[in-house]
Parts: sequence; C-alpha cells; structure tokens
Amino acid sequence: MDGLVEFRTADGAVVTVEAAEERSGSRLVSRGDGTVQAARTFEGALDGVRAAAESALRVFRDGSLKPDGVEIEFGVKLSAEAGAFIAKGTAEGHLVVRLTWSPAAPEARPAS
Repeated sequence: MDGLVEFRTADGAVVTVEAAEERSGSRLVSRGDGTVQAARTFEGALDGVRAAAESALRVFRDGSLKPDGVEIEFGVKLSAEAGAFIAKGTAEGHLVVRLTWSPAAPEARPAS
C-alpha cells in the first residue's frame, strides 16, 4: 500500500486517502501512524481534474454530435505534493467517455 494522505476540505473536514507514490527524490515527513498532511485542501487538489472535465465536456457538448447526455470518467490519483492527477489505466491516461442520445418523441398526429 502507498502512504496515507490527509486532505482538509474547505469546511474543515478531514479526508484520508491512499496516496500515489511520490516519484521525486524528496520524501515527505509523516506522523507516527504513517499519515502525511497534504499541502493543499481537498478541493484545491481536485482543481486541475475539474478543469480537465469541464474542458472535455465542452468538446463533446459543443461539437456536431449534440448528445443528450455526456458521462466522463477519470481515474484520479491523489498525492500529498502534486494533489490530484489523472491516473493511467494501462499504458495511457485513464479516461472513459459515454455519449447518449434519447430516441426522438413521435410526432403528434392531428385529430381527424
């Protein structure tokens, strides 16, 4: 298991997550229980992923396909220093996009 990281939310709640392994040469100092305090809030850590999701939604909503629904799934990893980042599922980044269309409603027939 990678280490545990505590993120604080904007309202002060604590979110503890299993963190991705840090690749840098430096090591973070953890408490006696092995938990590291994150450098930013939970919301702050997710800012980059939120921006990526908003950008991806614009691409699919504003294009020529005009789906009724768009679902975007990111695999997200959290780290004490880097915050949140899109995780790789295999050799590439993990991203699943589902576009849905509802069948057109039948047109009303005029009464005879």
